[in-house]
Amino acid sequence: MTNALYDALIAPHRDNDQPFLLCDDGSVVSYHSYVLRVAQMANVLQKAGVTPGDRVVAQVPKHADAVALYGAALQSGAVYLPLNTAYTQAELSYFLTDAAPRLVVCDVQDEAAIDHIAVPLGAQVLTLSAEGRGSLVQAADQASTEFDTVARGADDLAGLLYTSGTTGRSKGAMMSHRNLLSNAQSLTELWEITDQDRLIHALPIFHTHGLFVALNTCLLTGASIRLMAAFNVDGVLSELSRSTLLMGVPTFYTRLLDDPRLTKDKCASMRLFISGSAPLLAETHVAFEARTSHRILERYGMTETNMITSNPYRGERLAGTVGYALPNVEVTVTDPETGHPAPTGDVGMIEVRGANVFQGYWNMPEKTAEEIRETGFFITGDLGIQSADGRVSIVGRQKDLIISGGYNIYPKEIEDVINDIDGVLESAVYGVPHPDFGESVIAAVVLQDGAALDGDAIAARIEPLLARFKHPRSYLIQQSLPRNTMGKVQKNVLRAQYSG
Repeated sequence: MTNALYDALIAPHRDNDQPFLLCDDGSVVSYHSYVLRVAQMANVLQKAGVTPGDRVVAQVPKHADAVALYGAALQSGAVYLPLNTAYTQAELSYFLTDAAPRLVVCDVQDEAAIDHIAVPLGAQVLTLSAEGRGSLVQAADQASTEFDTVARGADDLAGLLYTSGTTGRSKGAMMSHRNLLSNAQSLTELWEITDQDRLIHALPIFHTHGLFVALNTCLLTGASIRLMAAFNVDGVLSELSRSTLLMGVPTFYTRLLDDPRLTKDKCASMRLFISGSAPLLAETHVAFEARTSHRILERYGMTETNMITSNPYRGERLAGTVGYALPNVEVTVTDPETGHPAPTGDVGMIEVRGANVFQGYWNMPEKTAEEIRETGFFITGDLGIQSADGRVSIVGRQKDLIISGGYNIYPKEIEDVINDIDGVLESAVYGVPHPDFGESVIAAVVLQDGAALDGDAIAARIEPLLARFKHPRSYLIQQSLPRNTMGKVQKNVLRAQYSG
């Protein structure tokens, strides 16, 4: 039987004894061992009642067995749904209710809280700790290393990743086997990844960058991965001399530049530094190249599309641009009002079509119809310019998305929480440039008459309701919010005031 992603990424490694995952504790998981562990976990999933098309939620620490869980979801025909480990119970309740998973895997320390949400929804709960303990691990240890791979076609769903919208309601982007495999194939070809590469993996694996870009490209080619639980400067610097690839967000590179140990000699074995998930400042490009003789390769993608464009591996990498459309991906820039092609060099809406474009939003057919045209082009919401030779530059976002430290942050979601606080009349959340994180979250707040709130009090109220990366870094108490003649809050004015 065929299973598009499993057959391409995992099955070919059954007899491969080369190292796949090199872990923080010094342990090494070979490709052969990984195939066997995936089968053990697939047996656990099947025993838990997971059937083809069922959602398997993973809100787990970054561990080798978490990578095996992803493979097991593929082999068993399930739909893998990773969730940020920073999400609060209030946020998790929405995701689990909407996705209706058959199984939820969480950290051991979160089991009681997750049980409270998942069990009433009919989902089973298993656990995996950062140390590699938990009920999932115990069950897998006792399971068979043989599993009859479940047949899944190219158009069957393989992943479900939630991406918030400006309405504040998160949307589940449905990714098929074809979507994920086509993107991995394009990237490995473009970036010339082979089994001789060793990737420093310091990204989270609940995000498309660390999960589908990093893991899938290495699995496809047989490259090794130095699996780091999280980014830290000391750890990355110690691995540079033994590695060839680093995939990161701009924060990685600004932090490395702050350390004098980052030198040309330290990077002698490195082949490629890749950056994405947020804009990379031109000065970071220049400073990194001056220090290391490596020009960072910047690329552009979204949860709904995986990667869309990339600067060339062999060719000029221009700061401020995100390069050209990937092979078999079409990018066009249109007039946001009419949807007609914009003149070359004009700012317009970036639209994309190709095998990488998702299948639509889970349980949201109307939203899907709004954002995917009948022609198959997906309206990204990003504004950009395309040069005559096809090179793309991002100039802004039509919506108020904030990208901080590589994470997407949607102002409306934060505003809704702040506005529910007694004493708050209204709020406006926006992003301002930050040299390390790309953007910082700022909240302008107008209080009701007589209210005695300050920034610390508001911060304390939202603490249990929003993940830490969504918390505003500053609260500005104001008499009113600037508005245009149509009554719309002018966030550009707020940004200018804060900058001043």
